[in-house]
Amino acid sequence: MTGSRVRIERDDELDGLVTVTLDRPEKLNALDIALHDELQEALAALEVDHAARVVVLTGAGRAFSAGAQLGDRRPTPPLNDIDRRARAHLGGRTCELIDRLPQVTVGVANGLAVGGAVVLLSCCDLRLAAESAWFSIPEVELDLPLTWQALPRLMRELGPARTRELVMACERFTSAQAREWGFVNHVHPDAELPAATRALVARLLSKDPLALASTKAACAALANAMVPKEVTWSDPELMLLAYRQASLRARSPG
Repeated sequence: MTGSRVRIERDDELDGLVTVTLDRPEKLNALDIALHDELQEALAALEVDHAARVVVLTGAGRAFSAGAQLGDRRPTPPLNDIDRRARAHLGGRTCELIDRLPQVTVGVANGLAVGGAVVLLSCCDLRLAAESAWFSIPEVELDLPLTWQALPRLMRELGPARTRELVMACERFTSAQAREWGFVNHVHPDAELPAATRALVARLLSKDPLALASTKAACAALANAMVPKEVTWSDPELMLLAYRQASLRARSPG
């Protein structure tokens, strides 16, 4: 299945592998509303696709994703505050759908990953990165709260001190640092990343399907018990408030 912004491919050689590619290379795979819509549709279908056992999430071109496309709005006006709240949580719903996948998910940072893109990767079970890849979480620098239930996910993977530093100081970090801090499992030379990804997927697919699926489910439950993502239940409201404050600043003559 191929949309205008997301490409879904079943592998002819590795039975059970589905690759999901963010496919806006001319925009560094920025996460606009249409991309979220396509990705959510694909993820919902994969959740009940029992032929798929491993899902790889990556980007086309030289970026994994430049993150949320700021200022992007649906053409139709919101109906009411509940509608506005739902729209503010669009990226959060994408993350929830990745979380719900029963397949083992492998995030492949083939290039830069910024803001919401880092959050998407944090939802994956395993992560690989190219040597040239780099990461950034600039929301606070942009006067935005970090939502999409990112904080509990990052706390699990990076620990409290490192998470605080990255989300408050907003400093860029390299793939080597991401591996050192435990955010990615392995870093590979750019040209070797596709082969390394396939080798990891082949190892996963060689395991007993039920044993692998039950282990993935147990790991997910344990991770959520460590830092429950539900503690950030107010993320949609925080983002809606940020949008309103930005609108007020834009209208203020000062």
